[in-house]
Amino acid sequence: MSTNHTYYTLRGELALVLAVIINSLGVVLMLHSGSGISAISSVPYAFSEVFPTLTLGTWTYIFQGLLIAILMIMRKRFVISYLFSFVVGFFFGIMIDIHEMWITLLPTTLPLRILYFVISYFVISLGIAISNRCQMPIIPTDLFPREFSEITAIRYSRVKISFDVLCLLITACMTFAFLGHIRGLGIGTIFAAFTMGKCIGIIGEKLDKKLCFVSFLSKHQTA
Repeated sequence: MSTNHTYYTLRGELALVLAVIINSLGVVLMLHSGSGISAISSVPYAFSEVFPTLTLGTWTYIFQGLLIAILMIMRKRFVISYLFSFVVGFFFGIMIDIHEMWITLLPTTLPLRILYFVISYFVISLGIAISNRCQMPIIPTDLFPREFSEITAIRYSRVKISFDVLCLLITACMTFAFLGHIRGLGIGTIFAAFTMGKCIGIIGEKLDKKLCFVSFLSKHQTA
């Protein structure tokens, strides 16, 4: 490491807990802002609207299980760490339901809605950037673009944007087909889908200049 910079060490376990809490908050806060659901949760949101018997959190970890299955098919082997990722995703889904219990207490004036969107956008970007570096299993919706990028050798930002846009298309088609109109998608959702991959990359580069993540799995993972 260069002596021109001061690096701080952060435990990956703590970083993962932080990422799960702030990412789930960001998802719910973006929806509460009225600008639309975040792309990573748009598909589970569509299912929760069409089939409301299950909560958004429950549909979230069902969707994440599907992503894990796709990654294993691409790897052509059983990957233990992906199962741990699913466990993290399970708690992420629970946190979404917990945040939904209190988020409606926040006032929803127009200026505050704009503020909620801005906060949620950067909170989700920060959470994903931390997840990608914490040296721990991460939620499948964050894991999928990273692993897909590694498997296919396509730049992460490009994979992330493509993944988000595909999620939005599925959500739009599904809600329109079953509900008669598109639900859950707004200008904020579209903006985030096309720009968040780049924002995550920028935040990640800044984190790399200041933070070093270590965990009990560090020896088994690349930096």
